[in-house]
Amino acid sequence: MILRGRILAGAVQTVMGLSALVVTAGSQTTLTNPVAPRGQDPWVIRDGGLYYYCYSSRGRIWVNQARTIQEAVQYDGTAVWQPERGQPYSRELWAPELHKLAGQWYIYVAADDGRNENHRMYVLQSQTTDPAGPYQFKGKIADASDKWAIDGTVMQYEERLYFIWSGWEGDENVQQNLYIAAMKDPLSIEGPRSLISKPEYDWEKIGQPLVNEGPEVLVHEDDVFIIYSASGSWTDHYCLGQLRLVGADPLDPNAWEKKKTPVFASTASVFAPGHACFAKSPDGTEDWIIYHAARDQGAGWNRNVRMQRFTWDAEGNPCLGYPVAEGLEIAAPSE
Repeated sequence: MILRGRILAGAVQTVMGLSALVVTAGSQTTLTNPVAPRGQDPWVIRDGGLYYYCYSSRGRIWVNQARTIQEAVQYDGTAVWQPERGQPYSRELWAPELHKLAGQWYIYVAADDGRNENHRMYVLQSQTTDPAGPYQFKGKIADASDKWAIDGTVMQYEERLYFIWSGWEGDENVQQNLYIAAMKDPLSIEGPRSLISKPEYDWEKIGQPLVNEGPEVLVHEDDVFIIYSASGSWTDHYCLGQLRLVGADPLDPNAWEKKKTPVFASTASVFAPGHACFAKSPDGTEDWIIYHAARDQGAGWNRNVRMQRFTWDAEGNPCLGYPVAEGLEIAAPSE
């Protein structure tokens, strides 16, 4: 959970098998990327001194916990939920996120019946106070249009909950946009959806269909951002874009200002970095981005999980820089 000024945003991510090189040189602990040999759509949240990583694997949702980010983002931990067979939500569990809202744990996940066009967002509620479950299926979470939806996340702004996701305008796979809607409670949406971003710049329009997805809330002091993924995730040009809240009402499309250039993109050696989440170091002094990237050029959905520190500029914008090259030793999160 990230609590800054006016915003509360839950965050968890998906990662697998520990491969990070962690060494000690005197008092300096370091690591290298990738920190997990495979994984996608990472989502990490910290609570009570532990990091929790929520991911899907083998038709189930899992939660792993550890003292450090790099240990948490592995395919390990506890299977917290498995859907019944033959249901509209039994297959293709994508990008689960673990959120703590009003003291209760929830998991939001995209799922379908084996046909992508039937993907919708669903919500689970923990039956205990333990983020490792077990969880109870509570149903679909959708606005009245009930269109295709994935990558749902939750933002609390001015003591009100909002649901943000990637969806289709209609019923055909032409373009993925970002939508926001007010939530009645952690289990339901009230009111219509508002379109806050669609692919419009060249760097957002590589690959068909056109894609804006993976929205994640990032808060710094009183500034609110949505960092999202753009272009096809199966291409080498998957990257991150930025929306900044400049108005008073998050439901107003004009309240969001889009940066005209990507904020995190491929380099000569790192390809398709995207679908990021954010966490503080154990001592709370550093900001870290956790993301997936292709294992090699042309690898598409063959991904691994990486992490690196980022800072902020004088205008309060995140300075994500460029993805760190594989094998380059960097300082581990400060403890």
